[in-house]
Amino acid sequence: MTAEGEHPKTTAPPAGSARRAIVGRLSWGLADQAASSMTNFAVGIYVARSLGLTAFGVFSLAWVTYGVVLSVSRGLATDPLVVRFSGVSDASWRRAVARSSGTALGVGAAIGAACLVVGPAFGGRVGPAFACLGVMLPGLLLQDAWRYSFFAAGTGRKAFVNDLVWGVALVPAMVVAARVGSVAAFVLAWGASAAVAAVYGCFQSGIRPQLTGARAWLREHRDLGYRYLVENTGVSGASQLRAYGLGAIVGVSAVGMVRGAELLLGPFLAVLMGLSLVTVAEAARVLRRAPHRLGKFCLLLGGGQAVAALLWGGALLLMPDQLGEFVLGDVWHGASDLIVPATLGVAGAGLGTGAAAGLRALGAARRSLRSQLFASACYVGGGLGGAAVAGTIGSAWGVAAATVCGSAVWWLHLRSALRERHHDSIPEVRTP
Repeated sequence: MTAEGEHPKTTAPPAGSARRAIVGRLSWGLADQAASSMTNFAVGIYVARSLGLTAFGVFSLAWVTYGVVLSVSRGLATDPLVVRFSGVSDASWRRAVARSSGTALGVGAAIGAACLVVGPAFGGRVGPAFACLGVMLPGLLLQDAWRYSFFAAGTGRKAFVNDLVWGVALVPAMVVAARVGSVAAFVLAWGASAAVAAVYGCFQSGIRPQLTGARAWLREHRDLGYRYLVENTGVSGASQLRAYGLGAIVGVSAVGMVRGAELLLGPFLAVLMGLSLVTVAEAARVLRRAPHRLGKFCLLLGGGQAVAALLWGGALLLMPDQLGEFVLGDVWHGASDLIVPATLGVAGAGLGTGAAAGLRALGAARRSLRSQLFASACYVGGGLGGAAVAGTIGSAWGVAAATVCGSAVWWLHLRSALRERHHDSIPEVRTP
């Protein structure tokens, strides 16, 4: 008999069928992230072309703030769900998802209320944008929680459909926002369409989020949740600090340039993020069924993503200026100068995600936390130090160097964790 959240021992399936199952789940992860990233890409392009560089920088500040809040939600709610409830019985999954999604909804409501209070203090264009973000956060976080819940159950098709619903709802919302012509209107349109998909997720799963179960969820998974909270906010918090610092040192338009370079890498980032939806769950499955293959799985995962990033960056360098201006408008000229360092930074991040998936599958939260804190400190230091020395381009090169260094630390910790697990699995030999 196994307790809820534990993985019962199962007989390993034939190698061919196991590989096909992994490929199928990874394919749905890529398809889902393609839908999600195309939505984000369309929003970014539409805002950049509609509002210009400075207003796009304001929208980007709201965007990176959302990324921090999303990291809080994932660390407390969905990351423990994926680690402990991937491949369990349907009854265990449903109980866990009800409390996990309730936790995500509660995080959105709490931080959203704070944004409503603090937002007006910023004034200008930034204040209304942050206030609107606060209103939309509960729906945004709940929609993301459904995605991770479906992948934990191995039903990535449902996550893909949910993101398609978001994309369809976004079309009329963007048209209305364009007529209003303000950053706040675009934030509302983006968040309202996500809320439509969040409600649809309740019908897809047949589960109603339990806000009352949030406290129990946090208590039962505090050993992972709070470490993942710090780890995740280290990632997104570093991005936010860099964006705010870059805006203060160089100007808000520089934030728009960096976001424009990220949009150029959007299709590849869709692959990177799509794989991240399922890599921890897949690494956990590999660990249960064939522990000796975990290191190779992580190496293939990270190395493949790094190579793909370099290939995509090379293709971007061949893009004619006319096409770039058509896509990004006035943002293109500044963003195009950042392609090389941005590509190297994404390649370094892709390499590190393989090791990160392995550490999370092993439950080595302490090691993954140390790795992420080191990587985040390097990211902020490189980004702001480079900005102080050489402006926007210096910030981009500083981030690229920091990301490669952080990836090396991730792999050193994974190697140590694998050695520890191998040592612990060797039975002690007693001599008479």
